[in-house]
Amino acid sequence: MPGGRAGIIGAVLIPRLLLIPALVALVVVVPSARANSPTRPDHDAFYTYSGARPLADVPPGTVVKKRSTRLAFGPMSTPIRAEQLLYRTTGQLGQPTVTVTTLLAPAQLPRAQTNIVGYLSFYDGLGAKCDPSYTLSGGNAGGAAEQEAEEEELLVSWYLSQGFVVTIPDFEGTNLDWMAGHESGYGALDAIRATESYLHTPTAQVGLSGYSGGAVAADWASELAPSYAPELDIVGVAEGGVPVNYFHLFAYADGTDVYSAAIPGMLLGLARAYHLDLGRYLSPYGAKVVRQESGECLPDLFGRYPGLTVRKLLKPHYRDWPRVPALARILREQTMGTAPGHPRAPLLMGVGNSDGRGDGVMDAADVQALADAYCRQGVPVQFEEYQGASHESAGAFFEPKTGPFLQERFAGVPFSGNCP
Repeated sequence: MPGGRAGIIGAVLIPRLLLIPALVALVVVVPSARANSPTRPDHDAFYTYSGARPLADVPPGTVVKKRSTRLAFGPMSTPIRAEQLLYRTTGQLGQPTVTVTTLLAPAQLPRAQTNIVGYLSFYDGLGAKCDPSYTLSGGNAGGAAEQEAEEEELLVSWYLSQGFVVTIPDFEGTNLDWMAGHESGYGALDAIRATESYLHTPTAQVGLSGYSGGAVAADWASELAPSYAPELDIVGVAEGGVPVNYFHLFAYADGTDVYSAAIPGMLLGLARAYHLDLGRYLSPYGAKVVRQESGECLPDLFGRYPGLTVRKLLKPHYRDWPRVPALARILREQTMGTAPGHPRAPLLMGVGNSDGRGDGVMDAADVQALADAYCRQGVPVQFEEYQGASHESAGAFFEPKTGPFLQERFAGVPFSGNCP
């Protein structure tokens, strides 16, 4: 969902005194080095499975290709080595598929317990240029999306400075199925499996963190883990700006000047995930907007279509969209809290409330209700509502808390949360 500048602001507020010397040191080491522009994922054979074994016979989380690269900070190449892993995962419809995670590890892994942070980016991508694996290795997402990618790298650098392994999956998959809940969760979990396999650390402790679009992957991973990946030792999940209910999100963003641009992108991402012919539902104007958004990163689209409504996007006989069976079913299946079972790991959940309803796009009551439901199921939850904070500014409250939250979970500090 629209990470916008929310995650950026939060990332910048993560103890910068720890980050700046490290980044300065990198610049001193490579003062004139510029990252080689990598091949975009949709033109890069690395992102395609080419093995002889049928992909359906390959266990989820299996690494099927790997290559080395280096982390780039904007246009600057750094000495930080990264590994990219193409791994088998599962699509929204349960089909075998592949995607890539970018693995960053401290110079020396701890001899005792390995701690892995699955950092779930708010890359909000409908085009391959938005993939974290591309931007982390020097690819330019363009515009606001490029700035966001650079500032997320500050947060990743902080995790590395704490001695954590960081794995950053392209959890939307190679088809950019933006906002597809199950697929995002599967991609996040299988990235951990692939990382553990590559590092030969099957007993690693795992923490997950995601804001906005990243919260889609974080929450669904927490819900699906007990049944899909029960062997993973997930010790904590941080999720902020959580899009709990897409019906409510559509109604909230509908007609607004900024976040209404997310609606056609969400329809497109979900149509890709479900192999739905979206064109049959779209008005000529809706088809034009979807086409314009189809290869873009959402941060560059916010505000481009002020006053855009769902009704304008759809043909007349589909404008009562909650009653259109195919659309309603797909949106309903993204509602968080509906997977069998429930999360097992402690949760940090946060959302802004700038107008008495929510943060401008996420409904605060939905996030509160989801937290309450998890509490009733016995999940320890720390729920925080940031009064006066929009979706953009709420990240400034949420992101600085994710690092200490995960540090304490890795250290085994008791956690009670604030469930009623």
